[in-house]
Amino acid sequence: MSPRRSVAEALGTRSAILDRSVAIASAEGLEGLTIGRLALELGMSKSGVLGHFGSKEALQLAALNRAEEVFRAEVWAPAQPAAPGLARLRALCEAWISYLERGVFPGGCFFVAAAHEFDGREGPVRDAVEAMFAAWRGRLRKEARRAVEAGELPAGTDAEQLAFELLGLVMALNHALQLHRDPEAVTLARRAVRARLGG
Repeated sequence: MSPRRSVAEALGTRSAILDRSVAIASAEGLEGLTIGRLALELGMSKSGVLGHFGSKEALQLAALNRAEEVFRAEVWAPAQPAAPGLARLRALCEAWISYLERGVFPGGCFFVAAAHEFDGREGPVRDAVEAMFAAWRGRLRKEARRAVEAGELPAGTDAEQLAFELLGLVMALNHALQLHRDPEAVTLARRAVRARLGG
């Protein structure tokens, strides 16, 4: 076997482990990830799974990073071509709602689930979840400020408050979809975004 093929196979195996990890963790939490379960489901040995990450915590952090890649592709990438400011803020909200509506992750928003699981704990996984939420809230705040500066939103609009409300709105949508299986929730969320951002 050539070294190049060996590296490609290792990367492919790692990718398969992460894809399965994200699917499990979105529905059952990051603590639901066990080396034994992944080995069984993927037809690998426990040492084979562990060898790609070294520890359960490293696996959890890698799963978070993979989920973030998916989120960026599903939410940020579709909105990025929109003009900075209000148009992009609206596009971000629509892509975000669509991501939940389509059930990209089996258990709803991966990050909402991870936040509920780790918000009362300490450690690297909690810190990584918090940093991802902070970065996303910062993105919403940045676009809100651009919209205010461009006169697309009223001059008195508080960008921090608006970002907080939009984040809360989508977290409420996730809750309604996952816990209540509410078929009207997506319509209500889109209506709330229009009420806040116009359009």
